[in-house]
Amino acid sequence: MDLDKPADPLVLDFVEWIARQPRPYSEVVDTWRTSCPRLTIWEDASDSGYVTREAVGGVGVIVTVTGAGEQLLRAHGRKG
Repeated sequence: MDLDKPADPLVLDFVEWIARQPRPYSEVVDTWRTSCPRLTIWEDASDSGYVTREAVGGVGVIVTVTGAGEQLLRAHGRKG
């Protein structure tokens, strides 16, 4: 993670939203969907290692923030 490089505000918003509580994958997709082609926010955050998906028995796929995502939020004065 390059802390000297400005972070995309939407990626910060996305990671902060996930950090508040782990979210079901379906909720993430529904909430961050647009009428235009999907924003790359999910892919950007995932590719950067800020969020990850975990299969949870009886629940399904959950999206959570990684240590790198928590570090990103702290570096930019955000809270989870």
